[in-house]
Amino acid sequence: MRASLSIIVVTFNARADALACLASVHAHAPARPWDLVVVDNQSTDGTADAVGDRWPDVHLIRLPENIGFAAANNVGIRASAGTLVLLLNSDTLVEAGQLEGLCAALEATPEAAAAGPRLVDGAGRQELSFGPMISPAGEARQKVRLRLLDSGPDAIRDRITAVMQRRQFVDWVSGACLLVRRAAAEQVGLIDERYFMYCEDVDFCAALRAAGHRILYAPEVVVTHLRGRSRATAPAATTRRYRDSQLAFYRKHHPRWARLLRWYLAARDITGRSS
Repeated sequence: MRASLSIIVVTFNARADALACLASVHAHAPARPWDLVVVDNQSTDGTADAVGDRWPDVHLIRLPENIGFAAANNVGIRASAGTLVLLLNSDTLVEAGQLEGLCAALEATPEAAAAGPRLVDGAGRQELSFGPMISPAGEARQKVRLRLLDSGPDAIRDRITAVMQRRQFVDWVSGACLLVRRAAAEQVGLIDERYFMYCEDVDFCAALRAAGHRILYAPEVVVTHLRGRSRATAPAATTRRYRDSQLAFYRKHHPRWARLLRWYLAARDITGRSS
């Protein structure tokens, strides 16, 4: 018997994206028992009302305040019961067979606790949705890959694209679409809520790997990620949230580098403060 699936979607002031995401899930549901939990982080644009009106069967949780992406996902996980849990961003779209395909990929890989698909943008361009553990060297490598993928020589872009189309075990997969076994998620205490948004997916995968599990990147499964909406509407706040999470990650995993990173960010006046 196939494992049941709980899909968790966290929303915050993204009504159009959220409705499109949920419509795609309903239109292309997995071929197994599944349920959908929407956790709204006190949206002020009518997102929660729109979801409730259109899909009264959805388990809708209206939070009294914006507690952040990581904590809201934990609320959704605790409110669900599926053997498998899919964390799905509200700015994603799924096509026929993809949700079932991701579940099947994870179930066929017993050593893996989590799996992520190949993400593409609205134009079909591949997103670098996996990578090495965050560290000074790891971040440098990822930035170089991103630049080369965007504007590098054709031969190098083709080589990076080929790597992105190969199934493999990785350090982390993007939290925009992250499937995890519930037992493993509970084993590591769910997602670390010190991350309001950003870096929580890398930290979560690191915790799973530290517990003896592996992370699977399954590029045969493709999900559209319309990323960048938050940055476009509130670039300063989004950058600040990212830097806060980056600092929190370094304090937890690379404490010797954390002070240097804090000084560097303060010098560039990225966070607007020195602590």
